[in-house]
Amino acid sequence: GGKKDGPKTAAAEAPARITTIGVNAYLWRAALDTIGFMPLAQVDSNGGIIITDWYATPQAPNERVKVTVSILDTELRSDAIKVTAIRQTIAGSGWVDAPVRPGTVQKLEETILSRARDLRRSQYTG
Repeated sequence: GGKKDGPKTAAAEAPARITTIGVNAYLWRAALDTIGFMPLAQVDSNGGIIITDWYATPQAPNERVKVTVSILDTELRSDAIKVTAIRQTIAGSGWVDAPVRPGTVQKLEETILSRARDLRRSQYTG
């Protein structure tokens, strides 16, 4: 018989759990890929938190958003990611809070999840 504690062979599919950082690495990378175009105010891979700074698009300079992505687990699951957003618009002499556009948070979560699944698939297909 052989030793049972030897190196494991690669599975046909990448594992769902990767714990070199405090949270799921696919979700983490996907979150950075998704919101990385925005200025990042805080990035904590152990706590699984990414907070952007205020971001305004050139198309809408009179409004800005700030996004927080929280990765809650080491598993690649849909409930392991939570996105929150704050939106402000210019009114009179300064910025005031405004409702986040419907679907914004859900769209970001779906984009991050989709990207994470693509990253996981690409580990063993390309």
